[in-house]
Amino acid sequence: MADTTGALDGLRVLDLTQVMAGPFCTMLLADLGADVIKIENPRAGDQTRRSWGYPVHGEDSRAFLALNRNKRSLQADLSDAAQASSVAALCAAADVVVENYRPGALDKFGLGYEAVAQNHRGLVYCSVSGFGKTSPYAAQGAYDVVIQAMSGLMSVTGDPDGMPAKSGVPVADFIAGLYAAFAIAASLPNVRASGESLLLDCPMLDCLVAASALQTSEYWGTGVDPQRLGSRHPRNAPYQAFASSDGAFALAAGSQKLWFEVCDAIERADLKDDVLFATQQDRAANQLALSEVLSESFARKPTAYWLDEFGRRGVPCGNVNSIGEMLSDEHIKQSRLVHRVETPVLGRTPVTVFPVRMGNLPPRLDRGAPRLGEHTDEVFREWLGNTSE
Repeated sequence: MADTTGALDGLRVLDLTQVMAGPFCTMLLADLGADVIKIENPRAGDQTRRSWGYPVHGEDSRAFLALNRNKRSLQADLSDAAQASSVAALCAAADVVVENYRPGALDKFGLGYEAVAQNHRGLVYCSVSGFGKTSPYAAQGAYDVVIQAMSGLMSVTGDPDGMPAKSGVPVADFIAGLYAAFAIAASLPNVRASGESLLLDCPMLDCLVAASALQTSEYWGTGVDPQRLGSRHPRNAPYQAFASSDGAFALAAGSQKLWFEVCDAIERADLKDDVLFATQQDRAANQLALSEVLSESFARKPTAYWLDEFGRRGVPCGNVNSIGEMLSDEHIKQSRLVHRVETPVLGRTPVTVFPVRMGNLPPRLDRGAPRLGEHTDEVFREWLGNTSE
């Protein structure tokens, strides 16, 4: 394995996850220097390798490549007692185990928390699931859209007159993965010092509800369910996306001073004295009328004009980018978020790297996503001193 200088160098992580939430969690740990070993079924591997309709290049989809960089792959059939026993031996050599099976599913293979933590020198065992171990829904499967729906997120996403909408980004998966990685890293010092193993129960539903703190506080404060507002904000205006003559842009005038700058930019000083828009609370309460007034002005000129005008005035604004537009934006070039990594089939291909700058340390990118079972013998030799046979 290539030398790294990450914060989690030397950490051994056994990755018994697939699809998105779990693999995203373990990829973050790998990005920080951990030696992450991905355990995959030899018949198919991770579901995202070839299913879900993602474009497949040779052996794998780009979705798999995007969530499994910096890892090694070991294939094992857990339904085979001998192979499950070998994986249990790897658990004994690991510092962290991450799994996203339904609660209790790994117990029948001898790979549940109670079994692998017994006599361990100190293990962090993280279970990522839809609902957690104590929920009345614990036995149910869950994917991102189900969690977005149940959490209330879809009820506040979309246009007021349309159907509830899910976020285009699988936020339930990625927020749960972030919480799991954060909890693992935070737990390591105490577990290492005490030698006592720890079970982390990370429910996707709870994670997404916890991340909806503004909406839950709104409900507790008013007793009224927050509503779908499109891109508008329930307590601030103008704070939304607007159409220009050639596209769209987002505007956030979150203070009285910024509001006056908007009035001057559209040459409507009279709006400053309009009783409907006098205060932030007034503008929020009457934002449909406000949006109609502003939209009429914004539609007369192109997006570039408004971005320049508001930028000059210090009013936060931004283009409504497509994914392609954002990836070609000068910000991405300057931040060096996108690097190229060698992959088995595609050769050097672009990926987004760990986004937090950690001093002068470069982001870890010493390997692309692995081929199925590519490192089986290598891992057994390094971790256990023998081969898979």
